[in-house]
Amino acid sequence: MSLLIPRPLSPPLPERAAPGTPVRGRGSRVRAVSGWCRGRAGAAPARRHRGCCGHPGPAMATDSWALAVDEQEAAAESLSTLHLKDEKTKPDANGAVVKADDNVEKTEDEEKEDRAAQSLLNKLIRSNLVDTTNQVEVLQRDPTSPLYSVKSFEELRLKPQLLQGVYAMGFNRPSKIQENALPMMLAEPPQNLIAQSQSGTGKTAAFVLAMLSRVEPGNKYPQCLCLSPTYELALQTGKVIEQMGNFYPELKLAYAVRGNKLERGQKISEQIVIGTPGTVLDWCSKLKFIDPKKIKVFVLDEADVMIATQGHQDQSIRIQRMLPRDCQMLLFSATFEDSVWKFAQKVVPDPNIIKLKREEETLDTIKQYYVLCNNRDEKFRALCNIYGAITIAQAMIFCHTRKTAGWLAAELSREGHQVALLSGEMMVEQRAAVIERFREGKEKVLVTTNVCARGIDVEQVSVVINFDLPVDKDGNPDNETYLHRIGRTGRFGKRGLAINMVDSKHSMNILNRIQEHFSTYPQAFSFLQDVESLQNFTCWMLSRSQGVC
Repeated sequence: MSLLIPRPLSPPLPERAAPGTPVRGRGSRVRAVSGWCRGRAGAAPARRHRGCCGHPGPAMATDSWALAVDEQEAAAESLSTLHLKDEKTKPDANGAVVKADDNVEKTEDEEKEDRAAQSLLNKLIRSNLVDTTNQVEVLQRDPTSPLYSVKSFEELRLKPQLLQGVYAMGFNRPSKIQENALPMMLAEPPQNLIAQSQSGTGKTAAFVLAMLSRVEPGNKYPQCLCLSPTYELALQTGKVIEQMGNFYPELKLAYAVRGNKLERGQKISEQIVIGTPGTVLDWCSKLKFIDPKKIKVFVLDEADVMIATQGHQDQSIRIQRMLPRDCQMLLFSATFEDSVWKFAQKVVPDPNIIKLKREEETLDTIKQYYVLCNNRDEKFRALCNIYGAITIAQAMIFCHTRKTAGWLAAELSREGHQVALLSGEMMVEQRAAVIERFREGKEKVLVTTNVCARGIDVEQVSVVINFDLPVDKDGNPDNETYLHRIGRTGRFGKRGLAINMVDSKHSMNILNRIQEHFSTYPQAFSFLQDVESLQNFTCWMLSRSQGVC
C-alpha cells in the first residue's frame, strides 16, 4: 500500500535543551528527563513524513533519575534532536514559552483540546486489545432481521489479502465490539452503524476492515472517506490502514489535512482518504480534489471529540450531505451524551446501534474502600501506611488539581517511593513516555490528574487511590470519571482494590452520591488501624492472578 503523506505545518516549538538536561519539576525530587521521538515510515520517498516530536520523560525519585536519563537517551540515540519542556511552562498560541498557573481554571478550548490529546495518547500507548467484560446492546434498524455475531474472522469470508493482513496485525479472534459490528458493516446491502466503543476495543480495525472490503482497487479515485478530529489522530488511523492493507499493494491512501498542498483542480487517485473535517470539506467542495458522489463508505471516528471542537460538527454535516444516498455511514464514539446522540442522528440515517449496557459498566472484580481523614496531611499519612502494606504490583493515585498532584508526588518521593508524575500540561509524547516507564515497572507509583483516567491499561495495576474524589466544574460528583478511574484496576479479569480518601462532610456527600449512582457501597476503612487487612487482601489478589497464597 502506498501513501500520500503531507509534510505537517508545525507550530513553533518550546525552548530546547540538550539531550539529558534535567528540568526541575514542582517537587524538589521530582524531575523530567529526555525521551524518544516518533516519526513515520513506509511512505513514498517524495512524500515521506519527517515530522518528529520531542518530549521529556517521566517524573521519578532522585535516586533513579540518572539511570533513567541513560535509559531514555539510549532509546533515542538514533534521533537527531530532543526537545524538553519545563513542567512549569507551556507554549502560548504563538509557540512562545510562558509560565503556567496551577490555579487558573481550564478554558473550554483547553478542555476540548485535552479530549483530543487523551484520545491520541490512548492510541500511542496501547499495544493490544482491552479484554473487556462489558456486554453490548444491539438495536437493529430492522428488528425482524436475524442478528448475527462471529467468533472468528474466517466466518466473515474476507478476501485472502485482508485476512492475511488481519492476522499479521496480531488479531487472533474478533473482540466483543467486532463480533457484533463486523457482520453489520460487511453486510450486503451495506448497513449504517452508530457504535459506542471505548479505546482499545478494536473499533478502528473494524471500520478499517469495512473500508478495505468495500474498495475496488482498479478504480483510481476516492471511494472511502474517514474523518478524524485532529491531524495526529488521522495519522494513527492511517497506520492501521497501512498495516491491514499491507498485502494490498494496489491500494493507496491520502491524508486530507492542513499542510498537504495539491494543485487546484487536481484529482487524486488514492482510494481511501483520511482527514480533518475542514480540509476534507475544502477538498470536496472548493478545490474539487474529491468527488463526494463516488464515496462508498463514510466513517466519522471519535464523534465525542469531534463535536467538542468548534466548527467540526457543522463541517461534518455539510460533508455528509454531499454523499450519495447509498453511501454506508459509520459513526463511533466512546461516550453517548445527548449532544453526541443528536449529532449522530443528523449524519447517520436509519442506523443499527451498538452501545454498552449501563448496568454492566462497572467491574465486579474491584473491592472498594473509603478512608476517613481530617485534612490533607492525614490523607497523606494514611496513604503511606496503606501503600506500605501493599507490596505487589503498582498503584495509581488520582488528584483533582495539578498542584496537588505535584505536591503529592514530591512528598512520596521524599518517602523513598519510585514515583512518576503525569498531568495535563505535559505534551502527548511526554505522557506516553511516562506511561511506558510505569508500564515497564520502572516506577511503582503513578500520581496523576484526570488526564490518566480514561483508557490507559497497565496490567500490573492492582490498586487505585482517589486522593481527591472526582467532581465536575460545578462541584458535583463526576460519576463517569469515577468509573474510569477505578477501572484502571481490576483489568483483564483480575481482582483489584480502589480506595477513596474522604476528608470532609462535603467529600463524604460526594462519595455517597457516587455510591447511589452505581448502586455500589465501598466499605469503611478505619483510619490507620486496619492496614493489616490489606495485607490479606493483597494475598487474595495474588491468589486470583498468580495462583499463590
